[in-house]
Amino acid sequence: MLRAMSTYVFVKDRLHPGLLDKLVSGGAQAIEIFGARGHFDYTSKQHIKELAGWFRDSGVPFHSMHSPMYSDYEWAKAGAPAVNVLEKDRARRIAAMDEVKRAVEVAETLPFQYLVQHMGNQFEEWDEAKFEAGVNSIEHIQAFAKPLGVTLLVENIPNEFSTAQRLLDFVHNVRDVAVCFDVGHAHLADGVEPTFDRLAPLIRSLHVHDNLRDKDSHLWPSKGNIDWPNTMRLLESAPQKPPLLLEIDGQGQDAVQGMKDAFTRLEQAASTAAANR
Repeated sequence: MLRAMSTYVFVKDRLHPGLLDKLVSGGAQAIEIFGARGHFDYTSKQHIKELAGWFRDSGVPFHSMHSPMYSDYEWAKAGAPAVNVLEKDRARRIAAMDEVKRAVEVAETLPFQYLVQHMGNQFEEWDEAKFEAGVNSIEHIQAFAKPLGVTLLVENIPNEFSTAQRLLDFVHNVRDVAVCFDVGHAHLADGVEPTFDRLAPLIRSLHVHDNLRDKDSHLWPSKGNIDWPNTMRLLESAPQKPPLLLEIDGQGQDAVQGMKDAFTRLEQAASTAAANR
């Protein structure tokens, strides 16, 4: 599988070519940029052009962007309003869609293939009216993104709108939308294998990280309790062969060495799974 990395590992820092070089040093063959304004200011033409030059010169694919979760410049600051495309209030929903569209517009200068979109906030409870609002939002954003060559991927996250069945319902209601399968989130919910089995035909990208099934900690693989040989067996069977994309909380850690170790462990886990077939 193609090795890939999310810049989420550096989310508290302004993204610059030196950090992208570090990801390549760690083994990344494709990159997902995390859409947080203080990290990557998707509203700044200067910042976009700076990164576009790096991608052009390096030849490394800009695989995907994670859609904004907040619109402020300080990542997840206490009290900051979330960018939530499920808002029932029309004005707030339009504001959320506009923020997502600002991120999609990056593709005019810096092309990318996929936008990874959360459906609601963590632990958000089911509401039929919010589901309908979400369908409306995704239809609108996808119509905006498609001419720019961007496909929306809805992601399984820990809430009642993002179970495997509910994501299938979203995809059923909106054309040309697929799925980003998050391994760590699946482990927190119904389990990796049952969630993967439901979503496999729709999976176009991955988020790979570990946890102890207690919280969404985004640990390096093998630092939690996910069964990685079985998980790698599943991921390698995905029909569309998505890249092995790590999404890690890397605060205070050596990202380069962490990536090297993680990719090695995952590939060893895949070999173990193949040997036991």
